Amino acid sequence: MGKAMFKKEKIKDLHYSVTGLISAADLQAAADEILTEYGKTAKMPGFRPGHIPLSVLRQKFNASAYGEAIDKLMNKDLNTYLADKKIRLAGAPKADLAGWEIGKDAEYSLEFDILPTLPAIDLEKFTVTKKVAKLDEAEVEKSLENIRKNRSIAEKQGADYAAADGDVAVIDFKGFVGDEAFEGGEAKKHHLILGSGAFIPGFEDQIIGHKAGDKFDVNVKFPAEYHAANLAGQDARFEVVLHEVRKHILPELNDELAKAVGQESVEALREHIRKILNEQYADVAQRDMRNELLDILADKVKLDLPETLVTQEFDMAKSEHERGHAHCGADCGDAHKWDDKKERKDAERRVKLGLILAEWGTANKVEVTREDLQQAIWAEAARYPDPKQVFEFYNKNQNALAMLRGMMFERKALDAMLTHVKTKEKQVKADELFKQA
Repeated sequence: MGKAMFKKEKIKDLHYSVTGLISAADLQAAADEILTEYGKTAKMPGFRPGHIPLSVLRQKFNASAYGEAIDKLMNKDLNTYLADKKIRLAGAPKADLAGWEIGKDAEYSLEFDILPTLPAIDLEKFTVTKKVAKLDEAEVEKSLENIRKNRSIAEKQGADYAAADGDVAVIDFKGFVGDEAFEGGEAKKHHLILGSGAFIPGFEDQIIGHKAGDKFDVNVKFPAEYHAANLAGQDARFEVVLHEVRKHILPELNDELAKAVGQESVEALREHIRKILNEQYADVAQRDMRNELLDILADKVKLDLPETLVTQEFDMAKSEHERGHAHCGADCGDAHKWDDKKERKDAERRVKLGLILAEWGTANKVEVTREDLQQAIWAEAARYPDPKQVFEFYNKNQNALAMLRGMMFERKALDAMLTHVKTKEKQVKADELFKQA
């Protein structure tokens, strides 16, 4: 068809509305091409595949062939138009063919948003703060102590030993609200680490000081936001039997322990911990610089936004919010209420930053390699008890893999941008560096 046959066009910012015409003859020719392709594989009584007359194919498949033909010719017109204008779609166009009938010219309209052109960004004008924390040797010793705790052995203590914070209490318990036992409030020979916060606030504290063989009551109050509505805010009494107390015996900090965790000596283990902690400090400092640069880009870069993308982002956020708060409805509290105005601003920010990073990253040849993806999936899998489930999830879920790739692309684009901005160092304590991590 050559050049796009749009009779009218209306352009407002990034929103386009165009009207085109496809002649009946062009439509028929395109539909017949599609019918001919159908005929190569179609099975109809009395005919061999590939030998079905076009007239017979029209009787059965004409409507679907015309539908495909219209889509094909509209897309051809649209792609020619986009190429001529040097513009790109921000989303799928909306088509309208109201009143068209087979055998007639098809007048149609298309509405669509286009992607904005990213303005030049002079990154060298921007300055971000790089937080630098000096490694505290107390953190190294704390890590060594954690290694000892993780390799400790819980030894059963004698009848005269009183349970202390950090010990394992082996207990039977049965819970009551008033005089009624409640469902799920009973267990036998349960192993509870005192001080772990695994039970209702106050429960573990009341076991501390007791000895093996003691029978006693624990009185607590369920939190107001407890997941079981019938127990939330209720006073409860637990009948407890303490069968035994086990105290964690820590191994000595020596070269033998160091070798058990893959290092040759205690000093080598200390150096390994220092290296890991310094890498963690650098990662958190880099994260903060990325966030600061995002704020600068959101504030300083002027960019028109396609309404299609903003609405899509807003609707997705609203759906997520509704799913996340379906369990509590109107009782979630003011802090969790949906605010249209605020959420729309947030959606606009996310779209704006996404467009900036996508355009700048593409223009500056940022790419996510297969190795990048593999490393990210391995890192995520390492956090789960069964890493195989993570690998299977990404193998079966291409959308999730695409989202991971997108997040990695944006991070790599930000890191590439940070090599062009100015930085000023700020000395901070480690706890200040990690307080928002």
